[in-house]
Amino acid sequence: MQRQSTLRTRLVRGLGAVTATAALAGGLTACSSDAKATGNDASGKVTVGAVSNGAAQQAELSAPVVESLRAQLPEAVRERGELVIGVGALPAGFPPLAYVGTDQKTLTGAEPDLGRLVAATLGLKPVIKNSTWENLFVGIDSGKVDVAFTNVTVTEERKKKYDFASYRQDDLAFEALKESTWNFGGDHRNLAGRTVAVSRGTNQEKILLEWQKKLQSEGKDLEVKYFPDSNSVYLALSGKKIDLNFGPNPSIAYHITQTASGNAPTRNAGSFSGAGETLQGLIAATSKKDSGLAAPVAGAINHLIKNGQYPQLLAAWNLSNEAVATSEVNPPGLPLTNS
Repeated sequence: MQRQSTLRTRLVRGLGAVTATAALAGGLTACSSDAKATGNDASGKVTVGAVSNGAAQQAELSAPVVESLRAQLPEAVRERGELVIGVGALPAGFPPLAYVGTDQKTLTGAEPDLGRLVAATLGLKPVIKNSTWENLFVGIDSGKVDVAFTNVTVTEERKKKYDFASYRQDDLAFEALKESTWNFGGDHRNLAGRTVAVSRGTNQEKILLEWQKKLQSEGKDLEVKYFPDSNSVYLALSGKKIDLNFGPNPSIAYHITQTASGNAPTRNAGSFSGAGETLQGLIAATSKKDSGLAAPVAGAINHLIKNGQYPQLLAAWNLSNEAVATSEVNPPGLPLTNS
């Protein structure tokens, strides 16, 4: 999950990871169709930023069906009339991208909201299926999920199994206590001797482990720590059991805002492209390879870009600086040597 200088909004502090975990685990592990609070209505209206706990400015966007794009859908999806959207936000969510809203049941965030807009543009009813990160890919592989909108980085390794339609720049960031003087500075050697938390199975883990190998080859090292959820990471950081948290820029920017007036404020200590030193990383809608979904999804995103709904969505979630100019099908991704 990454990238991202993301929230500069007023945040009501009541969104706790424990509450989010309970709500997610209790009500969103199965398919849930989005209708009333957050989905599409018959006129093609989509509410974005719903029940966001102050992390977004709620807005109702118009996303009428584009019949030429709908015609590009695989026949089975078009006849079913639903787009099953995978989100890997269990157990605790990752605001502002995907998390349980203040009604304790709605999966809100920039990722599911974009999925809802794409579904509306394609004339489909959005059906959100929430899972853990690992089970998200199981869902795509099994055909139970049509397309994932869940901060998936495009990598050349993943392109062997999946098709992509890019929709956001992918940046990662280091979070440190505000009192810390450490800065990444774009140099992996500055990580020597540091203890860094990272989420298992993510792109940022792959990058961090590659840096660890480089340091070890130079006679140095860094310590990698894993935690079960983001709340545990934040407790470890505030308790100085780790030096740094390495993760998606939006999530880290969100947390920095939340800690600003607390006892252990944090700051951004440096960012890095999710695709490495020589390539701007991209986040993309992810579908099973050769499913026929990537092209119409990219077409829908480009339509939303051209007609203004895409920039409105990003503005609502304070992610405008991560915008892409166009959605590409299977763009260059993180190289095989580090993916």
